[in-house]
Amino acid sequence: MGAPFRIYNTLSRTIEPFEPLVAGEVGLYVCGMTVYDDIHMGHARAMVVFDTFVRYLRHRGWKVHFVRNFTDVDDKIIDRASARGEEPLALAQRYIDRFHEDTDALGLMRADDEPRVSQCIDDILALTQALVDRGHAYVSQGSVWFSVRSDDGYGKLSGQNIDELKSADTAAGKRDPADFALWKAAKAGEPSWPSPWGPGRPGWHIECSAMSRKHLGHTFDIHGGGLDLVFPHHENEVAQSECGNGAPFARYWMHNGMLTMASGQKMGKSLGNVFNVRNALGQFPAEALRLYYAQSLYRSALPWGESALPDALAMLGRLYDARETAEAMGGNEDADRVARDLGDDARQVLELGRGFADRFHDALDTDFNTARAVGELMTLARAVNRFAAHKKARKRGGPVVAPALAAFDLAAAAIGLMTMSTADFHAEVKAKRLAALGMTPDGVEAQLAERAAARAAKDWARSDALREALEERGIMVMDTPEGARWRIRLSTAAEDPA
Repeated sequence: MGAPFRIYNTLSRTIEPFEPLVAGEVGLYVCGMTVYDDIHMGHARAMVVFDTFVRYLRHRGWKVHFVRNFTDVDDKIIDRASARGEEPLALAQRYIDRFHEDTDALGLMRADDEPRVSQCIDDILALTQALVDRGHAYVSQGSVWFSVRSDDGYGKLSGQNIDELKSADTAAGKRDPADFALWKAAKAGEPSWPSPWGPGRPGWHIECSAMSRKHLGHTFDIHGGGLDLVFPHHENEVAQSECGNGAPFARYWMHNGMLTMASGQKMGKSLGNVFNVRNALGQFPAEALRLYYAQSLYRSALPWGESALPDALAMLGRLYDARETAEAMGGNEDADRVARDLGDDARQVLELGRGFADRFHDALDTDFNTARAVGELMTLARAVNRFAAHKKARKRGGPVVAPALAAFDLAAAAIGLMTMSTADFHAEVKAKRLAALGMTPDGVEAQLAERAAARAAKDWARSDALREALEERGIMVMDTPEGARWRIRLSTAAEDPA
């Protein structure tokens, strides 16, 4: 049985206790990509948010049926394919393949079902016919239109006023400016399928209603997507689904906020301000992207800028290094006794570690507040580092930090952070960040070899100069009995070296 949780419901505009249709199970549908280009950091917020949400629910004992679609028939796909001289479905398939490459590299789980428009035409036709039969849709010049005024509840999700609306569908034949297309009459050069109303293709909104019905039923638990989809897409989904099925649609609506630029704009291809995930993953570990998204409440706007990923990477480095510090501590005495002997810092890290799971779960069970959960992790990491400064911590501190190590393991299992060894983390950082510094591993090693030679010759001035030159370029040098080791400096803050 899944642990109870509460979630903000866009439909009611309140945080509500989640009550499943089937005990212990969650049916989740999330609007996916329109596949005419690579995914950018704005798209990836929804991908990572809902991946993390599903991971957490499963960690808490829920059986989750996760459905996310691909829109592979759309005006944007048709226009892009025409400009490139490709078949629209072939272009869409290529970007679906690239989507999977990118999301696999991000460490995301595949959805349980990934329906696509071109493979669900019969389901779309069946729902469209039901809307015609029920008097909520009409046929005109080979197209089928949803009659918005036939739905007394229209606007309940978004709060829109029908009298002020005009849909983006502009083909001839619709009776009211607010009406939107369920089926579009075929045009030359576009993909089309036979239908009772003539050859054509689906409108945008009908696809998700048909695909969610196919995989989750007329009524299901949670519908997710970006905040920019509340209107018109999700509002129209509600209308056509409830009018066509004669049953309630999604019971909870969960929307992630947008990435915003300094100008206040959201990130979007049409705005020309995108940063692709593929580019980001060439420069940063995937977990840095996950932490970037997790540091804010999922439904809040998230600022984006040049420092966004470097700052997230620095935070992640502090977590990994705190764990490494704790792992190096020895001793097998009673933890409470050691904490009493070693003072306030020891007592604090022991208390924080022991109470971590309750605070962590409470944060995520209350509107999936990853920002609070990450804050708990950072507080614990800082406590470990303060305690590590005690002269006896390395020899006796193991029992004191054992609950902290369990807490770090919990974060890995529940939300996908700190899943690597610290050595592997820093190896990935070196591989991805050196190029950004204009350096190569061989170049760093050559300078360290020159420094070792200077130290062997007791040329301390030369040794110090080489070390300072490396540190000025972001390379930390650590002298050990086995020789010099080096890492990328992830933060300029004196208290937070990584």
